[in-house]
Amino acid sequence: MDHLTSTSKIPGVTLVDHQFQIPLDHAKPDGDSIMVFAREVADQDADADKPYLVFLQGGPGSEAPRPPRALSGWVTRALKDYRVLMLDQRGTGRSTPIGTLPRLTPVEQAQYLTHFRADSIVRDAEWIRRALGVDTWSVLGQSFGGFCTLRYLSHSPAGLREAFFTGGLPPVFAHEGVGIDEVYRATFATTLERNRRFYHRFPGDLPRVEALQAHLGEQDVRLQNGDRLTGRRLKLAGQALGSSDGEESLHYLLELPFDSPAFLYDVEATAHFARNPLYAILHEACWADGFATNWSASRVQPEQYQTDSTLFTGEHVFPWLFEDFAALAPLREAAEILAAHEWPPLYDVEALRNNEVPCAAAIYGDDLYVPRQYSEQTASLVGGLRPWLTNEYEHGGLRADGARVLGRLIDLARDRI
Repeated sequence: MDHLTSTSKIPGVTLVDHQFQIPLDHAKPDGDSIMVFAREVADQDADADKPYLVFLQGGPGSEAPRPPRALSGWVTRALKDYRVLMLDQRGTGRSTPIGTLPRLTPVEQAQYLTHFRADSIVRDAEWIRRALGVDTWSVLGQSFGGFCTLRYLSHSPAGLREAFFTGGLPPVFAHEGVGIDEVYRATFATTLERNRRFYHRFPGDLPRVEALQAHLGEQDVRLQNGDRLTGRRLKLAGQALGSSDGEESLHYLLELPFDSPAFLYDVEATAHFARNPLYAILHEACWADGFATNWSASRVQPEQYQTDSTLFTGEHVFPWLFEDFAALAPLREAAEILAAHEWPPLYDVEALRNNEVPCAAAIYGDDLYVPRQYSEQTASLVGGLRPWLTNEYEHGGLRADGARVLGRLIDLARDRI
């Protein structure tokens, strides 16, 4: 069957699990198929005719939140107006998993993985909307989910009632006259500033990181999964600096004894590539609006990172990840092929200019991952989009204060403020 459902309840909430059989390649509807999972969350006392709000998760490569953890913050606010549909984007969560694709050649692996970007995710959403018999619905895109939402506005606006963005309004390169290298130069500049702030706040961590890096250069330190902890892998812990409590999290990691199981466990957990390989494979590709990325972050990385071992990186991926992470090694050749792949355009400039879907976007002034200046330029392009520029939150404002963030976006889109 193309659509299976099951229903369960937790206090105050009804959950409906949906499984949809969907083409791997939407251009070949009679070809191979995958399963895409979505969980519907509704107040038990809700009117059955309440409209849907589809949540598009950040990532790429991460599934939607799970109840009951999800039943707070923005979800609580959303349930006042909507039934919420939590989409496990293709390749994540309970949807058909990616894994390491062991039965395919590197070329076949790369070809398979071209079907897991925002363009395919939006076509999945439209497939699901039609399967559920829904005329239009609203979408909420967090981070990479916002990239998917902009694609939705570009190519399938007839399916949308409203669109909300949080920390995920990407550049439209054809409109802004910039390339991916400029984006990564901007994110590296912000990351360098975050390193400065971190060491200013926790000056004792600087000699600890120096000592740790010297130790890793001299000793073969193994994580609990067997991977070697290299100095460059340690730097990935800086991705935390883009969250509201990221400085504290990084500090608490570094204060642990370096030879303790707790430190080795926690430093391994700072990068989830073994669990979500799609992130490493397609992170740069999610920006690729009609071009090849050619390992942009690696090419434009500032010289300081080559000479200063204490500088942490942010949300950047590098070709060496497929050497240092054993879980990624089977996809190394495919990753190289995809880095050189000429990706098709994601966004339609004219469609965005002529947009009539009510929409609003939270743009975080100090966003480590999606540069503010490009989000503002995109906001000026999209017809009718109402931006909310704030430095009250980091990139994860929806997690930090979800009820307020979503409530303000709803009010903006509906012209109530």
